Amino acid sequence: MTYEEAFQQLEAVLGKLEQGDLPLDESLKQYEEGVRALRACREILGAAERRIEELTPGPDGPQLRPAGGEASA
Repeated sequence: MTYEEAFQQLEAVLGKLEQGDLPLDESLKQYEEGVRALRACREILGAAERRIEELTPGPDGPQLRPAGGEASA
């Protein structure tokens, strides 16, 4: 699932919940689906953040540091 797909799913769930006309059981199911979509968004953003953090400043300019590896120019 892409970030965009997870975010779109989260928006759809929020729209349904904001209408306020769902029975309690369906509201709970939608809430749980929304939580799963939110977690997916956070995981995807976290992975992107970790990739971005691998670009670090070095003495000769920015250096790319592979995960678990040494810095290289």
